[in-house]
Amino acid sequence: MSTNQPTQTMKAAIMHSTREIRIEELPVPQIGPDEVLIKVIAVGICGSDLHYYSHGRIGKYVVDKPFILGHECAGDVAAVGADVRRFAVGDRVAVEPGVTCGRCAACKEGRYNLCPDVEFLATPPFDGAFVQYIKIREDFVFPIPDSLSYEEAALVEPFSVGIHAAVRTKLQPGSTVAIMGMGPVGLMAVAAAKAYGASTIIATDLEPLRLEAARQMGATHIINVREQDPNEAIRTFTNGRGVDAAWETAGSPKALQSALGSLRRGGKLAVVGLPAQDETPLNVPLIADNEVDIYGIFRYANTYPKGIEFLASGIVDASRLVTDKFALEQTQEAMERALNQKSECLKIVVYPNGLI
Repeated sequence: MSTNQPTQTMKAAIMHSTREIRIEELPVPQIGPDEVLIKVIAVGICGSDLHYYSHGRIGKYVVDKPFILGHECAGDVAAVGADVRRFAVGDRVAVEPGVTCGRCAACKEGRYNLCPDVEFLATPPFDGAFVQYIKIREDFVFPIPDSLSYEEAALVEPFSVGIHAAVRTKLQPGSTVAIMGMGPVGLMAVAAAKAYGASTIIATDLEPLRLEAARQMGATHIINVREQDPNEAIRTFTNGRGVDAAWETAGSPKALQSALGSLRRGGKLAVVGLPAQDETPLNVPLIADNEVDIYGIFRYANTYPKGIEFLASGIVDASRLVTDKFALEQTQEAMERALNQKSECLKIVVYPNGLI
């Protein structure tokens, strides 16, 4: 049972095969007693969306039927289930896209990102948010203040990855950190490092546009790896010591090796990006001799309230990352631009209920 259920049908951008998206009509989801119906206002395009769009799979997750992409989203509450108490119709909200079981060992340990039964938007077989309405369980919906735009609220999702990396690598005020790869996740990781008080934030990438964006997001040093050896530059910036933590966000084996080489003795390496191949050679004697701690980063857990608070505080201006805006009917055009114009655009946002 629900209140104020809107119209019965909605538009959706459905991927029928790689690099083929069609706009079609679908029924508006019917919500259960503990669910909230969200009118989706803004959806960011993520690297995983591009991978599914161009390759049709990521590892064991295979697109084998018409599929809806998009998981970085925010919008307005359009209807609430009979048992929902935290929200009312019209509330502005951010959506955490992975609904977990709440009962398994991982969930009970607070590491619900490792839940084996998670239902994550735009991860097969679960459709995503390139639609006008989605339903989500109440405990994965978060109110946002009026000062936070829908675009910034959608960016809480990639920002959460950086927050999770900061927590896992025990980043402290005054820490030094190198972040390899300035895609949207890397740029929001720079913002997370700044929010956690890192005094030296070194960003590396190939693209001048992304490096300049990293500087705007809080990087104290930028390195174009086409022009400088990143490890030599990092040693110079840290007076020969190396950084306390290095986060690899690009999914590049070479960048991962560089991140390892940038660390001080006893430093911490966070593996955020996923390379195309399963195995990457790493210098094991260096890891052992320097007691390097290595952390896998899989999504995030318990980050959304903090992420919303950080972005609403104005400590960084995430909205400056939004370079392109597209209506739902232009979703394929938006995906193609994100895929082919990395030197010209940062974050591309799709607006399922019309441009704002």
